[in-house]
Amino acid sequence: MDSQKNNILEAPFVREMIEVTQNMWRNGWDERNGGNVSYLLAEEEVTHYLDPSQVIRSIPLDFPVQPLANRYFIVTGSGKYFKNVAKDPANTLAIIKVAKDGRSVDLLWGLSDGGKPTSELPSHFMSHIARLDQDNNHRVIIHTHTTHVIAMTFVHDLSPKAFTKTLWQMCTECVVVFPEGVALLPWMVPGTDLIGTETAKQMEKHRLVVWPHHGIFGAGESIDDAFGLIETAEKAAEVYMLVASHQSGIKQTITDQQLIELAEAFEVTPNPNYM
Repeated sequence: MDSQKNNILEAPFVREMIEVTQNMWRNGWDERNGGNVSYLLAEEEVTHYLDPSQVIRSIPLDFPVQPLANRYFIVTGSGKYFKNVAKDPANTLAIIKVAKDGRSVDLLWGLSDGGKPTSELPSHFMSHIARLDQDNNHRVIIHTHTTHVIAMTFVHDLSPKAFTKTLWQMCTECVVVFPEGVALLPWMVPGTDLIGTETAKQMEKHRLVVWPHHGIFGAGESIDDAFGLIETAEKAAEVYMLVASHQSGIKQTITDQQLIELAEAFEVTPNPNYM
């Protein structure tokens, strides 16, 4: 194929990455170089715009990801500012292919200044593996610094059951959007294999994982799906932070019975361990 035939900047997945990073930055979730996104692409999506044999450089991985061998991703770059993605996607994004031994990635496009993929790549790749084991349609992992979810981790019980229950009770749609609830990790240093491993363990049963005092990881079938999931949890956390600080406190909320009725109406099953 003629690799010059199609403009990579017009690719739907590039436009989606530009849009979601701009939305998260405008929401105030991703200050400076905060946040990262990874999006699993089908081979035919990539080859419509790029020749996979034209490798810019190989980037070694500190951790093996054999289950993702020969898979393609578009990811945000390490140290890149989300506010700059729209004006310079070729420097702030990267299209990569995982090597057949899972120990490196080939850079096919992007990172024009010689940079690297997101420092949270271990967490992203491990979470992709976990989610694909649960649902082969899950293609997107988003990590972002949602303001009110972070604030809530300073003032709320950090048990997954208590945290989930409060989110469910703040907005009617929450139990419908994430009936499995949210997982929470103990505080850890970000960017490490350990936090990636622990996040992936929780991703086996959840699509939302909260990193206390840091942010949230969300998974979904598409950019819209993953972003909307995180957006819903963040809205519930915002409502909680508004009402919990009110002088009179919380006087009423969505009851267990009402949560059950919601779940039945929308044909979802809330995590019984969180009810």
